[in-house]
Amino acid sequence: MSLAARFEQASKKYAADNGIRRSEEWFTLKMQEELGELTQAWMKWAGHGRRKGKSETDLHHDMSDETADLLGHVLLFARQHNIDLEAAISRKWRFDPTTDVPTSEVD
Repeated sequence: MSLAARFEQASKKYAADNGIRRSEEWFTLKMQEELGELTQAWMKWAGHGRRKGKSETDLHHDMSDETADLLGHVLLFARQHNIDLEAAISRKWRFDPTTDVPTSEVD
């Protein structure tokens, strides 16, 4: 099962368990919401917001979690709108995301 399919499965279950209707608008709005939450977490971590007693490690953990949420919702958005992310990445980033790159080439 692909990563996008696993996010879809988790999202459907979460929505069903919480009475959420995943409308066409919902996919876009959730991406925006998660970007806002990531921005807020980054601002606290970077010292641009109140840390509310959280340690550097806790703040980085929050930022990591919000990054995962945003990635999930980007994948859900792409799936909902039949966007071929592999093709788009090849066009925009000029590499094939389906091939392995030797570790020595990544820095």
